[in-house]
Amino acid sequence: MEHEIIDYRRESILVVEDDQGLRKIFEDLLSFLGFSVRSTSTAEDALNILNSNTYTFLLTDMRLPEMDGLEFIEKVSQDFPDVSIIAMTGFTEGYKYVDVINAGAQDFIKKPFDIGELEAKVRRIIHERNLRKELNRLSITDALTGLYNQGYFHRRLKEEVLRAKRQKHPLALILLDLDNFKYYNDKHGHLAGDEILRKVGILINNCIREGVDSGFRYGGDEFAVILIDADLSIAREIGKRIQESFNNNLAISASLGYTIFSEGMSDKEFIAKADEDLYETKMRKQRAMH
Repeated sequence: MEHEIIDYRRESILVVEDDQGLRKIFEDLLSFLGFSVRSTSTAEDALNILNSNTYTFLLTDMRLPEMDGLEFIEKVSQDFPDVSIIAMTGFTEGYKYVDVINAGAQDFIKKPFDIGELEAKVRRIIHERNLRKELNRLSITDALTGLYNQGYFHRRLKEEVLRAKRQKHPLALILLDLDNFKYYNDKHGHLAGDEILRKVGILINNCIREGVDSGFRYGGDEFAVILIDADLSIAREIGKRIQESFNNNLAISASLGYTIFSEGMSDKEFIAKADEDLYETKMRKQRAMH
């Protein structure tokens, strides 16, 4: 943890303190460390700022006009769960550490405090946040291909089906199966097979729309791509791109199945339709070979 490099310029802190002199001191100290800082004197103003801007930290006094500190922390932690909260209080004020943490804060500091103490608390929170993100990433990622795993595929597809129903946006799905992968694996060995799967992951990610579509390892040598706001022509264009990339970079080809979401379709029916199309594609390939 001591050796983790943290770029404070990527962090933004909103300071809530009704004492103007202290507020200015906090702004200067945090800006000196490299943070992007904004401050305000009231909880109401802070909530308005959080509604229209993205912050990673909230540093708030517990004694605020209009709203009790615990109530304010509870409100922020519920409405803005990605904001890490550090509460400040004077030595004579009767707030308990456990109450502040239970309200939703990540840490608690007593005034007056040394800037080094505050920085240490911020670093710990950032470290723990990064660790949680990495653990979450690992839990939804297939280690070999770098694509999302099957469990996350089903979760994500349910979410996108619900969104498509609600927002009436087009949604497409590609299922992809490597041709004769078992034969390739048996002939060249599992290490060579694993290398093919690893390259498949890279090629799929390179062919889909970054930040829009998502690639998944659906099974052993089966893959899936969820395409947002995509009709059949877009899905087939991306599928063609994937096939051409495979032909140019792999010693193995793939069969693809497509489907477009239609009203009333469940996520299981959505997968089944793509699976039917994939099966028909594989049958056509087999007939063409004979």
